[in-house]
Amino acid sequence: MLKYESIQELVDEAESRGVRISELVLQDQAAAMEKTELEAYEKMELDFQVMIQAVQAGQAPDQRSMSGLTGGEGYKMKTYAAEKGGLCGSFLGGAISRALAVAGCNASMGKIVAAPTAGSCGILPGCLVSLYEEKHIPEKDIVMSMFTAGAFGMVIAKKASIAGAQGGCQAECGSASAMAAAALVELMGGTPAQCADACAIAIANQLGLVCDPVAGLVEIPCIKRNVSGIMIAFSSADMVLAGIDSKIPADECLDAMRSVGDTMPEALRETAGGGLASTPTGIRMKKQVFGDQKE
Repeated sequence: MLKYESIQELVDEAESRGVRISELVLQDQAAAMEKTELEAYEKMELDFQVMIQAVQAGQAPDQRSMSGLTGGEGYKMKTYAAEKGGLCGSFLGGAISRALAVAGCNASMGKIVAAPTAGSCGILPGCLVSLYEEKHIPEKDIVMSMFTAGAFGMVIAKKASIAGAQGGCQAECGSASAMAAAALVELMGGTPAQCADACAIAIANQLGLVCDPVAGLVEIPCIKRNVSGIMIAFSSADMVLAGIDSKIPADECLDAMRSVGDTMPEALRETAGGGLASTPTGIRMKKQVFGDQKE
């Protein structure tokens, strides 16, 4: 298990060793697992292959969720981005498609990598698979960046939360976006401190995001929130790479995230008792899936 209790500890250790965060984590994980670094790397490489396969499955034109409430979003966005480019351009349009596809794959009971959760599973692959397929970043670099993402995720889990039932969607999509932002910065040559800044900015932009799944299913609004997560990850990474830092340190952002989650009403923490789940349409969709149920 990762031994670092804070983002600052992670950054300080990487800087003291003169390595990237991914290299630090690979070394430590291999030692903790009593495996070689190659064995630890190959295990992560398999996870990246699952991400690619989830994108492909979710972009199929006939993809549908088990409930029937969602499906085909990844295909529609892929087609639109390829044919029209869209307001965001073809690269970001493709990334949006991949995020939708992986989240849709999850909703249709496909195989995904929970990064860090199933509800936020489209964010990291939406970013990383896009860089791999569109920007032709070498696979080895992509896989290594996943160690960075994982390290940030584990610290977030320790200091705050990655569970919607505990901290709302800020703990799921917010955490995934922060993990992705840190990985993106490293991939683009950023320093460990810049990775931390990107994490902080991504968290700051999703503080208070509630978890309100319609019918209690990880579909509405969860699938589309994965798209918001990738956009925040990309923009956070770009701001940092442009020399814009986070005025609030990453660890303080995580403390704030935990505090916000602790004060969030139960109805807004994955119980489907508030937010969009309690709207007339949300209630109707629940009845559509489960029928009339007595409380």
